[in-house]
Amino acid sequence: MTKPPMLTAQQALDHLLSHAKPVNETESVAMQASLGRVLAENVNSLVDVPPLDNTSMDGYAVRTADAQHSGNLLKIAQRIPAGSVGTTLEPGTVARIFTGAPVPPGADAVVMQEDCSIPEGLTDQVQINAAPAVGQWIRRRGEDLMTGKVALTAGTFLRPQELGVAASAGLTHLAVKRRVKVAAFFTGDELALPGEPLKPGGIYNSNRDTLLACLKSLGCDATDLGIVPDRLDATKAALRKASKDHDLIITSGGVSVGEEDHIKPAVSAEGRLDLWQIAIKPGKPLAFGAVRKSDDPKAGEAWFIGLPGNPVSSFVTFLLFVRPFILKLQGREAKQPQFYMMRADFDWLKADRRNEFLRVKLNSNGGLDLFPNQSSGVLTSASWGDGLVDCPPSQPIKAGDLVKYIPFDALLQ
Repeated sequence: MTKPPMLTAQQALDHLLSHAKPVNETESVAMQASLGRVLAENVNSLVDVPPLDNTSMDGYAVRTADAQHSGNLLKIAQRIPAGSVGTTLEPGTVARIFTGAPVPPGADAVVMQEDCSIPEGLTDQVQINAAPAVGQWIRRRGEDLMTGKVALTAGTFLRPQELGVAASAGLTHLAVKRRVKVAAFFTGDELALPGEPLKPGGIYNSNRDTLLACLKSLGCDATDLGIVPDRLDATKAALRKASKDHDLIITSGGVSVGEEDHIKPAVSAEGRLDLWQIAIKPGKPLAFGAVRKSDDPKAGEAWFIGLPGNPVSSFVTFLLFVRPFILKLQGREAKQPQFYMMRADFDWLKADRRNEFLRVKLNSNGGLDLFPNQSSGVLTSASWGDGLVDCPPSQPIKAGDLVKYIPFDALLQ
């Protein structure tokens, strides 16, 4: 029987995203509780920001008609610190003004204090040593935000800077999507948790902490269902438990077709499953499907994505496939991650027929260094590195070549 051709990474991703639908439920939360959430609706500003024309420099507010010639001596008629409002500036006068203070009516420029001097023996006059242009050092009313205009758009992932924008717009609460609920469990009788004794042939479960941290970095409500024994009945029971209150179930391990790999028959029994071979390295096997929430067909399903068990394979396939799937569930744009064309300072001459994702690190010369061991079991390569090189199939890399570099920072938010 002929094996079906392996999917490309893009084909697999397109298939995943064609099924993902954003969660509908929303809630209103206080500003500081909204960090890492996804905005459910547009936010309109309640105020103009800034509320008045103001100065971006310490200096003197002037009428440009009075300061067209270097050396002009003008009377200091008022002093305006931030938080105060001055009076109309009369011809032939200036206002001493400080950063953030409103520019008084009549003034049409600010001369920074470095371009001014106070003549010796005088306290109420200033010499303007550089003729200003109209509008110089003035921040206009509403140039950042205008009352009633959109300040943040629905679907925005709320970082600290977005909270600052919302606060400057006068908001105290934001309408956000509920968090995407993801359950994770890990298969393998060889697995143990750190702190437990290792039996002969055992290993500590690194995928648990890696994947749960990835989920939390994306703002998910993540549930850890622990290590599941390599038995069909235990795997089916874990799926049933996970499906009831979650949007997505992810697992690592057990997605091959060996006698001890129970994910395929378990998901098939509790729902439906496609088992894919993807032409990438690391991370060839990937399972996608859905698990029934109950025997009632109206109860719906929880999506299922099964990742390979090798730690680098699990990490990379999460970044490439699970992350964009979750973004779409959240109502965010599941766009391709930012990449940069960078210089390879290494040779990679044993090109694979699959699309490879190599762990690399930026060096002080502006190029990329390659971790010497690219095995899918060497997780230290991902810790040492700060990104991936997306190496096309059958394409060797020689030092000096430009390669597509994807920073981890672009894949973990």
